[in-house]
Amino acid sequence: MAKRNIVKMGDPLLRKICKPVECFDQKLWQLLDDMKETLDSAEGLGLAAPQVGMLKRVCIVEYDNKYYELINPVLIKSKGRCVDNEGCLSVEGFRGLVERPKAIDVEYFDRHGQKVALHAEGYFARVFLHEMDHLDGILFADKMTKKIMD
Repeated sequence: MAKRNIVKMGDPLLRKICKPVECFDQKLWQLLDDMKETLDSAEGLGLAAPQVGMLKRVCIVEYDNKYYELINPVLIKSKGRCVDNEGCLSVEGFRGLVERPKAIDVEYFDRHGQKVALHAEGYFARVFLHEMDHLDGILFADKMTKKIMD
C-alpha cells in the first residue's frame, strides 16, 4: 500500500467524468488499497479515484468503522430530502450546506466483481452520494447553498 497525493480543487482532473472499471485485477486492488491508506492518513470519510489522479469509477467510504469499496456505483432510488454540512479532502478552507436525498439504494461491484446492493440513510447516504458525485466531476461546492468557513 502507498499513500497517494490528494488532488485539490482547481485541478481540471476533478471536473472530468470517470470511466467504468472493466478489469477487476491486481491493479484495481492496489488502487483500492492505496486509496484506503490515503483516506486513513487524511482522516476523511470517503475518497474517490479522481481525487488521487485516477479517472476510474471507484470510490471508498469509511463509516462506523467499516470500509465500503464502490466500483461502478449506480444510484437506484432516492427518497426524501435533508440539508447538512459537508467538507471535502480536495476542497480546503471551507465547508458548506448541501441538500441531498435522505435515503438511497445503490448498486455497485466489490473488488472481486461481485454485485452489491446497499440501502443507506442519513449521513451515511450523504457520504456515498458525495463520493459518487466526484465520479461525474461534481464537487460539493457546486451544490452548496451556504458556505461555512472552517
